[in-house]
Amino acid sequence: MGEPPSPLTAKPAAARMGTLVFTAAMAGGVLLCALLAWPFLGALTWAFTLAVLFAPLQARLERWLPHRGIAALITVLAAIIVVAAPAALVVDRLVHGAIVGAGFIQTKLADGTLHLPPFADWLAQKADLSGLLNQLVSRLSNAGASLLRGSLAQALELVLTFYILFYALRDRAAACALLRDILPLDAEEIQQFFRRVADTVHAIIYGTLMVAALQGALAGLMFWALGLSAPLFWGVVMGLLSIVPVLGAFVVWIPEAVYLALEGHEVKAVILALWGALVVGEIDNVVRPILVGNRLKLHTVPAFIAIIGGLILFGAPGFVLGPLVMTITLFLLSVFHRRALRTRS
Repeated sequence: MGEPPSPLTAKPAAARMGTLVFTAAMAGGVLLCALLAWPFLGALTWAFTLAVLFAPLQARLERWLPHRGIAALITVLAAIIVVAAPAALVVDRLVHGAIVGAGFIQTKLADGTLHLPPFADWLAQKADLSGLLNQLVSRLSNAGASLLRGSLAQALELVLTFYILFYALRDRAAACALLRDILPLDAEEIQQFFRRVADTVHAIIYGTLMVAALQGALAGLMFWALGLSAPLFWGVVMGLLSIVPVLGAFVVWIPEAVYLALEGHEVKAVILALWGALVVGEIDNVVRPILVGNRLKLHTVPAFIAIIGGLILFGAPGFVLGPLVMTITLFLLSVFHRRALRTRS
């Protein structure tokens, strides 16, 4: 018969088993918590984004007011006035304008009054442009009706966003302290981590959204000034294209300028081309550095993957979560690389 294990070997084995069970239970708990939080992903993402953007205002109010809760409440009210109300109005107007513009183009294509160049006409037939526009009008109409009705889910997400924002602002110092204790990073790395996350959020909101909105607005304004069809619709399209790295408003205005030239409107074509190249195109080079600087430390390819992949994986919150996940992952890889180099030396 074999000898029973000695107490010296049994204790380490039991300790390892206990550690394994504890780790498995903790991982299972984290997974369950993630599943519980998944339905509230949108509210959590937008609340976190607003908390980062409005943290400077919260910090100033905390210096003037005796209670953090009062400062957080005032900051939340400011966020509602500055962000929520104008955003709801703008989205409603843009959806309405997109419906009208897409319907106008669909009607012109159907009755044959919208003449396209031969290649564009062939492409429109192959891609069933009229059918695609019909689907677009239907979806935009449903989205517009949903926005006007204010569905229960949308209203709940909006309320939860500002509810979570209040506590994110009030308790942000405690949350940051907890992260400092949990994350296996030293003090300097923790500061770099927080700074990288904040810079990414600022770059996404100020650099990407605001620059894209400005490009879309100016491009749509020129479409209106030249008397082109559906300026608001195409302005929205160009603004959305400007969000995506590599793409941009030129995807719309260059073919439109070529079309104008082929139709004999050379002056309009030249004006549109110059406006697109010198004004709309240069906004990204002039305005973005002023708003963001070099905060979003992502190459064009990872940025493209992060934004598009984030939207596919997470939906609308992925516009923020995608670049955040990519930025944090690359930051942690750089920390690992630096530590590996120090270990070798």
